[in-house]
Parts: sequence; C-alpha cells; structure tokens
Amino acid sequence: METILSIKPLLAVLVSLLAVPLILKTGDEKPNLREFWSVLAGLLKFSIVISMAPAILSGHTIECTLVEGFYKGIDLKFRVDAFGLLFATVSSFLWIVTTFYSIGYMRAGKEHAQTRYFSCFAISLSATMGVAFSANLVTLFLFYEILSLATVPLVGHKETGEALEGATKYFLYLLGLSKTLLLAGVIIVYITAGTTDFQPGGLLRHQAGSTLLFASFFLFLFGFAKGAVMPFHNWLPSAMVAPTPVSALLHAVAVVKVGVFSILRVVFHIYGVDLMSRMNLGITAAYVVSFTIIMASVVALTKDNLKARLAYSTVSQLSYVILGAVLLTPSSMVGGIIHIANHAFSKITLFFCAGSLYACAHKTEISQLSGIGKKMPWTMAAFFIASLSMIGVPPAAGFTSKWFLALGSIEAHAVPILMVLVMSTLLNAAYFLPITYKAFFEKENQAHGAEGHGHGHGDGHHEEVRELKFVVVPLVLTAIISLLIGIFPDYFLTLAQEVIR
Repeated sequence: METILSIKPLLAVLVSLLAVPLILKTGDEKPNLREFWSVLAGLLKFSIVISMAPAILSGHTIECTLVEGFYKGIDLKFRVDAFGLLFATVSSFLWIVTTFYSIGYMRAGKEHAQTRYFSCFAISLSATMGVAFSANLVTLFLFYEILSLATVPLVGHKETGEALEGATKYFLYLLGLSKTLLLAGVIIVYITAGTTDFQPGGLLRHQAGSTLLFASFFLFLFGFAKGAVMPFHNWLPSAMVAPTPVSALLHAVAVVKVGVFSILRVVFHIYGVDLMSRMNLGITAAYVVSFTIIMASVVALTKDNLKARLAYSTVSQLSYVILGAVLLTPSSMVGGIIHIANHAFSKITLFFCAGSLYACAHKTEISQLSGIGKKMPWTMAAFFIASLSMIGVPPAAGFTSKWFLALGSIEAHAVPILMVLVMSTLLNAAYFLPITYKAFFEKENQAHGAEGHGHGHGDGHHEEVRELKFVVVPLVLTAIISLLIGIFPDYFLTLAQEVIR
C-alpha cells in the first residue's frame, strides 16, 4: 500500500475555516454575499474530498503531517484512508445541501444572529473533516473537542431558556465525558502501545488480553458520547431545541456520526478484530448497544413532538453502526460502515421535512399533521421515502444496511442479535408509518386548532399552507439520493470493503 504525501487533507479541513472571516466581514448587511461564501466553501471542500477518491479506491493512503514530534511517539497528523474518505464524502456533500436549506429556513423564520449561525457551521465542518482524516487518537481527540465547542452556540441559537438549558446539557455531557472517560482511554492506549496511531488490523492487535484493555474499550464506547449509547444519550433529545438545519446536519450527520465514526476507529484500528474476538469484547458490546437500539425505539413511539421522535430514532439508529462493527464478521462490519452514509441521507431528509412543516405550517406535533400531505405533498412524500429507508424497505438505502447486518448476525451465530434487528425494524415501522398515514389519509383534525399559531394557522386548518422552494428542493434531493444509494450502493460498499480488507 503506497502512502502519498499531499496537502489536500489539510486544505479540506481549512477551506471552511478560511470562509469564517469572510462570513463575519459581510455579516447581516450583505446576506447574499455571506451565504455565497458558505456555499463556495462547501463546494470547494467537497471537490477536494472527491479529488482524493481515485487514490484511496486504488488502495493508497494520503498523509499530511501538521506537527511532527508533538510528544514522544505522537504527531499531529492527517491520514486519509477508505473509512475517513467515506465519512468525509457524506459530511462535505450534505453541508452544501444544508447550506441551501438553511438559507430558505433562516430567512423564512426571520431568525436572528444568522452570521454567527453560518460561522459556527463552517467551524463545525472543519472540525468534522479533522476527525475524518485524523491519523491517531490524539489528533482525533483535538478535533472532536473543537467540534463540541463550535456546536454549543448552534444548539443554544434561539437563546430562550429552553435553548440555553439544552446547550448547557449538551456542553456538560460531551465535554464532561470526553475529559474523563475518553481522555482516560487515550492515555491507557498510549501507555500500553507507546503511540496512538491508527493501524490496519489494530494498534493493540499483538497485545495480550487484559482486564484493563477490556474496561478501556467501554471508556471509548461511552466517552465518545456523541455516539449516544444509553445511558449517555440524553444530550441528543435535549439538543433538538436547536433550529432544524442544526438538528439536520449536526444531529443526523456531523456530530452524531463523529461519535460512531470514532468508536469504529477504535474497533478497527486501535483494538482490531483479533483482540476484540480474543477478549469476547465484540459480543459484550453488541448486547450493550442492542439495548439502546430497542429502548430508544420504544421511547420514540411515545413522542408526539416530531423532532423528539426523530431524535430517539437517531439514538437507536446510531447503535446499528456500532453493532455492525462489534459483531466482527465481514458482512456485519460492511453493514455498520455503510449505515453511516445510508442513515445520514435518510435522517437528514426527515429533519428537513420536520423543518419544512414548521417553516411552512408551524406544525411541530405529529397529532397536528392530519391532512397536511395534501398541502405539502413534496415534503410528506420525501418523509415517506426516508421513512422506508429507516425501516429497511427495499430499494431504499437502509435496506442495504440491514441486509448486511442480518447476514453478519447469522455469520456470528448470534440469533438474539438477529431478533433485535427484526424487533427494531417492526418498531421503526410502528413509529414512522402512522405519520405518513395521518398526513395523507386522515382528514384535517380541527381538534388541534388551538395548537396552531401565526400565518393563519391558529384555527388548525391548512388552507394557507404553501411549501417553500428553497426548503423543499434540498429535502427532495436528499430523499432521491437515499433511494439511489440503495439501488446503486457500489461507491460506499467499495470503501467499506476496503476498510475491512
């Protein structure tokens, strides 16, 4: 495997960071120019990421050292491999889509502090790229922390009491667990191996199994709290007070996927499949995350608030990614890896639809959606398509993930895990399909008239509802892509197979 030295990983990280002073300089006085810088930075970032694909698909890696000899055995360094490229491709592309969506959503709602919003978004995407391309645990930890800090203002954007409370919980959970559990895990790995570099097959693969290494794995599983494994998941539903574009990108893609991506880095490139198998770590972790998959789905069933239901659905779906990795079979690992992409496109569509319902109809509760499909057909059709992906109905993207996860559980002779997948699929259908049924097949519910407000919706009727093009076009695009990557999964499958090769 050839290693190519290139500045491209650094440029992919820096491009959105360099856009921040331009966004701040233009500010609220020139909103069109401010948003132009965001779109341009997104296009450049995605172009740089995609330009590295031919080399990675050919089996090479790309490296860029930031600080050599940062500490004994540790460099601050980027290394692009198949796994990092997969995550970077998804995140950079969806930032472009979310930027256009944000323009329509923020302007329609006349949101305040839009310059701060777009600036923090840009910093967050730089941090996400830094995590994707990190060559070792120390570099990853640095950018993981930057992402946590950059997203706190986005969670508390509305500056209401509820928003500030949500941002505070978000900050305390993520920073508290990373400074305790996660940092302890990093230190143990460094003391054990003398380095924290990610290595094919696992940095610790030649180590003898020990109680310390067994316990340390769970420091990572729970310390990477962005992965939202129960009981360290409450920050995610609380963070839904953020504007919907924030929930969409950060809590369907960037933040939560950084969590599971980092956990998978530890599984594949720190512990390795061999050590995980020898210590029975894989099956133990599989049962831990299976509990999250089922319980979060049960809680989602009880939520009438649409974003709250989507939040608990996210908690459940994130653990699919971890489950695939820790089952340690070829099929399950492929399923877990590609679910990072499949879930991202599907879940961001669902959040976009929730934002469209709020921006166009001022509806936030599922009980308010009777008959709304007739007035917002594009939004609710996209919601239905993305729901099918979450459930795992072919040809939507989520079917590919669940197919490989099911094959993996059979390969692992883990019948209880297969039952978890079946049960969770039924629960997915139970909390998603009634929403589409209500929107298209129930008559408009006048009983909830008092819950509507503004723009003529105080009577609970939908007569004045009109979909906004700037909001609808991105959600239709991501819904279509969630179908296309289910029908043509080759790009992400090739990268996933390269990861476990």
